[in-house]
Amino acid sequence: MQSPDAPSNNPPARRPIRGWPAWLIVAVTLLAIIHTRVAPSLPSQQHRNIGTTGSIIVAAVLLFLWAMLFSRLHWRIRGVVFGAVVVALGLFAGLFQIYGVTGDLVPLVKFRWSRPAVQPVAEADPAAASRAATRLGADWPQFLGPNRNSTLPDGPKLARDWSARPPRELWRQPVGAAWSGFAITGNRAITMEQRGEEELTVCYDLLTGKKLWIHADKARFATTIAGEGPRTTPAIIGDRAFTVGGTGILNCLDLAAGKAVWSRNILADSGRPVNIWGTAGSPLVRDGLVIVNPGGKPDRALAAYRLHNGQPAWSGGHDKSSYSSPCAATLCGVPQVLIFGHDALYGHDAATGRVLWQHPWNPTHVHVAQPITVADDRVLMSSGYGEGSALLQIRRDNEDSFTATQLWKTRRLKSKFNNMVTRTGCVYGLDDGTLACVDLANGGLKWREGRYGHGQFILVRDLLLLTAEDGSLALIDPQPNSRRELTKFEALTGKTWNPPALAGDLLLVRNAQEAVCYRLPLVK
Repeated sequence: MQSPDAPSNNPPARRPIRGWPAWLIVAVTLLAIIHTRVAPSLPSQQHRNIGTTGSIIVAAVLLFLWAMLFSRLHWRIRGVVFGAVVVALGLFAGLFQIYGVTGDLVPLVKFRWSRPAVQPVAEADPAAASRAATRLGADWPQFLGPNRNSTLPDGPKLARDWSARPPRELWRQPVGAAWSGFAITGNRAITMEQRGEEELTVCYDLLTGKKLWIHADKARFATTIAGEGPRTTPAIIGDRAFTVGGTGILNCLDLAAGKAVWSRNILADSGRPVNIWGTAGSPLVRDGLVIVNPGGKPDRALAAYRLHNGQPAWSGGHDKSSYSSPCAATLCGVPQVLIFGHDALYGHDAATGRVLWQHPWNPTHVHVAQPITVADDRVLMSSGYGEGSALLQIRRDNEDSFTATQLWKTRRLKSKFNNMVTRTGCVYGLDDGTLACVDLANGGLKWREGRYGHGQFILVRDLLLLTAEDGSLALIDPQPNSRRELTKFEALTGKTWNPPALAGDLLLVRNAQEAVCYRLPLVK
């Protein structure tokens, strides 16, 4: 029998795994996520998604540190955990890539080798090219239509019931990446695309989808978050087309063949770098000028070039650019150009570019949606990320002095990408991706229903023709007291931020992969 004082040959008992820190991390993370999803202090879906993602990342790091340093796991198990984490991260980085985000800032992931093939654009035959000189009803000559406000008060009378006569697909065409929309005149439909290292302006036959001409520039905009390609819609006037690329190239093109008449780089002219989301202000053409918003000092927030030769005409304002586009307005009897900059909404004199008035707006987040002129002295503005909408009254104090006064502000309509419309005393827009109606008189919410994501729409007489962020197309009867969705179907596949275009009964929609033309049923 072994003596009580003899040394033991049994190994010391292993201390049990310290599991409570892991359970605490998981519990705190779940509580943090629940708080993030319901907290009224986080005013937008984007903030909630960022908070949720941050909580998950912090929890994963803490659990890894717990396993490596504080868990009391056997060293072999710790080695396996360490190796598994390294392999998993390596495989993810090697096999997948983030190619952008949704409107709610959820990352989009794809296999690294699943790059879309850059397909050749089908050529139009000579007969199709000659038909491009004919006229097919109303034009859509620029960003957001004839009046740059997504509204066609005298547009076609769309049929409300599409079950018996659904829209007819005329053609579907692969396109290069871009958030550009179409500008349409006659049988010509022009958009912008990124194909490899070339930034293209492409003119399609509206009836067939065949290519009439291509203009190419050696330029490329692409970032992990923003995606790739140009982000503006061309403008057409007379026999010229005007485009602004993602890196700031402003082109004047011959409408017949796409040849360059003149070209500038608005960022180089202003000494400005490319914004993180690219140059996104679509050109405004008026009074013999093409007006763009390069942003920056001195006096380069807004700039005008002469239509016929591209020479600088005027510039004004000192603010950095955001992602809205210049638009024309007549306020208090004075022709103006409105631009939503980085720090404020500005009214510039249309003849000289001088800033007439401004209204400050939170510069923490980007500004994308267009301001809307709702009366000869009132402007409606909106932005996302929890900021909301405001109605401004513009007063002319004297010959050279104007004042902008905020009449109301609401966080019940936060339009991030969508360009709002007004009808019968109401404002309709996508509030953080959900269709909403507010009272134009006081900003009071009338209703909020119908999740469409961060898409775009056109008000055609009394109906909303809406392209949702997921590529579906909906026809909606908006009323001050309710929303009635008349029909909905999948028009495109994938993230769709591009604004639609409507010429007569022909609807053009596109995203970063394809474009499609539908003939819509009309009231007989």
